[in-house]
Amino acid sequence: MIYFDNSATTQVRPEVLSTYQQVSEKIWGNPSSLHKLGETAWNLLEQSRAQIATTFGVQPGEILFTSGGSEGDNWVIKGTALAKQRFGKHIITSSVEHAAVRNAMQSLEKQGFEVTYLPVDKDGRVNPQDVKDALQKDTILVSIMAVNNEVGTVQPIKEIGEILKDYPTVHFMVDAVQAIGKGLDDLVFSERVDFAVFSGHKFHAPRGTGFIYKQAGRKLAPLIDGGGQERGLRGGTENTPGIAAMARAIRLMKEAEEKDVTSELAVKKAITDHIVQFNHVKVFSGTDGFAPHILTFAIVGVRGETIVHAFEERDIYISTTSACSSKKHTEASTLAAMKVPDEVATSAVRVSLGDQNTLEDAIKFNQAFDQLYAGFKKIID
Repeated sequence: MIYFDNSATTQVRPEVLSTYQQVSEKIWGNPSSLHKLGETAWNLLEQSRAQIATTFGVQPGEILFTSGGSEGDNWVIKGTALAKQRFGKHIITSSVEHAAVRNAMQSLEKQGFEVTYLPVDKDGRVNPQDVKDALQKDTILVSIMAVNNEVGTVQPIKEIGEILKDYPTVHFMVDAVQAIGKGLDDLVFSERVDFAVFSGHKFHAPRGTGFIYKQAGRKLAPLIDGGGQERGLRGGTENTPGIAAMARAIRLMKEAEEKDVTSELAVKKAITDHIVQFNHVKVFSGTDGFAPHILTFAIVGVRGETIVHAFEERDIYISTTSACSSKKHTEASTLAAMKVPDEVATSAVRVSLGDQNTLEDAIKFNQAFDQLYAGFKKIID
């Protein structure tokens, strides 16, 4: 089997799974309990928090645990709206955000907030000047993803941050779910980024784990009220085994990050260089200005789901452009925002690489591609 759908989810590492199991069996107390079992669990929770904070060069109090990317996106967006609505109700985002951001914005619009959706260029990239032009006196939040989940575009986070230095009261949120472990920490943990959102199952941690980075001093209202956990900002008993496992997954990821990014780029290039030779292929994910692990392309005239299932029959797993919308058969929002014609966008598929993928995988993919393309020629010629 060749698994090329790592942007949808990754397999839990054996070492990470072992951590999860050991903590579940041995450190099962509630971290909020006053007795020794609770204290042991609380200590492990805080050790995990400190380890993650040290890894990214921030303070332990700036790391808050969540259940994943969708919760993190909703928390920062709606939590900012709740905390700052008396100062304004205007928010800026892009037209290519993940559904968790887009739907959260639409929810706020129904509650009287104004949202500006910025356009993108042919590569799916926001123009920083558009951010500056969109700012209003009542703007409270700018939310721009670091790496687009559909085509892999790296957004100009530093440039936007430079603009926002002149607007210190405006929160700047970055959805960094697709950026972690890809050599992009300098974008995400820059001086002017106030919030960053991460999801554990994108880097070999268990599903249902995640965290946000919240810069010290920034206001954020809780969405889940409860027993005062997470500095009083997120109620509910913490998922101690999942958090400890996630901390280990981050450590393992960071140890091999440079090597893995180089490997992913090599695999991406090997596939790209091969498929661009075919007449009906359109590639949307380049190398410069794009993440190393995402390659989106279309065999124009063949529907994306047809391509996905054809590769699946050869034990190669890819996806349409977003796992969150693929089963709904909806048009890729990023490609639509890039002004890609419908008949091309519906043919798009995504190859998303992980640290386990090799050049041998690329060779096998290319061989399968040749066979499938020959069969598809009956449809597209």
